Amino acid sequence: MQPLKGIQVIEFEGIGPGPLAGMMLADLGATVTVIGRMGGIALREQLRGDGLVDALGRGKQFVRINLKQPEGVELALKLVEKADALIEGNRPGVMERLGLGPDVCLQRNQKLVYGRMTGWGQSGPLSQVAGHDINYVALTGLMSLAARPGELPQVPPTVLGDAAGGLNLAFGIVSGVLGARSSGKGTVIDAAMIDAAASLGSLALSLKAAGMLNGKHPSAFHDSPFYDAYECADGKAITIGALEPQFYAVLIEKLGLSDVALARQYDSRTWPELKQRLTTLFKSKPRAAWCELLEGTEACFAPVLTLEEAAAHPHNVARRMYHNDGRQIQAAAAPRFSGDGTDNAQSRAPVGAGDTVSFASILGTLGISNERIAELSKAGIVG
Repeated sequence: MQPLKGIQVIEFEGIGPGPLAGMMLADLGATVTVIGRMGGIALREQLRGDGLVDALGRGKQFVRINLKQPEGVELALKLVEKADALIEGNRPGVMERLGLGPDVCLQRNQKLVYGRMTGWGQSGPLSQVAGHDINYVALTGLMSLAARPGELPQVPPTVLGDAAGGLNLAFGIVSGVLGARSSGKGTVIDAAMIDAAASLGSLALSLKAAGMLNGKHPSAFHDSPFYDAYECADGKAITIGALEPQFYAVLIEKLGLSDVALARQYDSRTWPELKQRLTTLFKSKPRAAWCELLEGTEACFAPVLTLEEAAAHPHNVARRMYHNDGRQIQAAAAPRFSGDGTDNAQSRAPVGAGDTVSFASILGTLGISNERIAELSKAGIVG
């Protein structure tokens, strides 16, 4: 099933969450045309030079247009005229200086959903400064909630800021397109990564308000023995997340700790001693032994896997979550829709790096002849 089939998206080439949003839309059937920079982007070119796939470009079609030339800008606007949505990830003001800002584009296409992806947002004192995933998450206050006592907080790279921003933009574009189809009017989306991270942290904010993440009292998420990662005898690690009493009971029973009082699970005075016992216990056997004992039970257990191990894990294989060609691992499209099944989930997530349609074919949809395209190419307007 391709629920976004027929939706036309123009993506101005960039890195990070903007292309991620475009990939999500393409995975679900949208036609995403990337207007690439004439010199390309170093990271993307390096991947291609190394024979690797730019996963964020999968399922998209590319055309290079010189946006520093008036004729190149006009070509881009002609593509925008036929689009349902646009994605750009420049600093505020860049698209306006190119002559491709929201006002100009919405004049040409009043139903256009103009998606703007930035770190800090289109406004505010930080809107023009550089930043990355870790900075945006830090400024929301959410990164502080990841800190264990006596340790600095850490976040997984690119997941909480960049990926949250990409997901937020993709959701905004779909919502905007639906709105434009009923109202006849497009919109401009200010999709800031910092806003997205804060919004997705709503559950954590509620937990903090309830006193569970306030730093003043022991937290089940940071201090308890039943929600943690543990090292095994072979140096590998496993995780336990038995927050609920019924799951905690399974964990204690499976581990043979018959002397542990289940009723005192949330008595934080008992936590240090039990955590030390579990630390010693889990380090007494290799990870595989704990997987054999606990995986698939109600103990809320999972091993900490490398990406290569994750791609080969039976559950992930059954769901076709990853594609591994031996050199590179890609994640399949998400979410899934009824009728997809697990067998064809990967068919919605092309493994190719895009470029499946020539720029002549793309510009041909504008009524431009091959002869004129050749002239534009020779003049350095397209490439």
